[in-house]
Order: sequence, then structure tokens, then C-alpha cells
Amino acid sequence: MAMEASEIERMIKEALPDAQVSIEDLRGDGDHYAANVVSEAFRGKSRVQQHQLVYAALQGRMGGELHALALQTGAPD
Repeated sequence: MAMEASEIERMIKEALPDAQVSIEDLRGDGDHYAANVVSEAFRGKSRVQQHQLVYAALQGRMGGELHALALQTGAPD
């Protein structure tokens, strides 16, 4: 079962309330997305740690409802 982009965005913003999130459905199938997430919570963290925060926000849906998510993360300038 596919996930809606709005659901991905909602879950990320619930976990990272200050996040600026943009989601793109890469194939139009609801399974392959790209996300750009900017949050102060990422400041001082490695790229891996930033991605782990986003994956945690998705509460185990990666690999199930959400097949692929290409992530770009960073702290605000």
C-alpha cells in the first residue's frame, strides 16, 4: 500500500516541528519519493544522524508502505 506525500510531510513535521519539508513523487506511484528536509534539529549532526531522525519520524514505514525515499537534509542557513 502506497503512502501519500502529505502523510510523509505530516509525520516529519510532527517529529520535527520547525522542519521545512518538500516532497516529490519520483514515479507517480506513491512508493518512490524524494524529500528535502531542513531543520534546526540537524545542526551539528552528521548526514547519517540527520537521516536517522527522518526515518524515526516515519515510524517504521520505510521498506513497507514507503518503498524508497531519497533524502536531502540540512540545517537552516
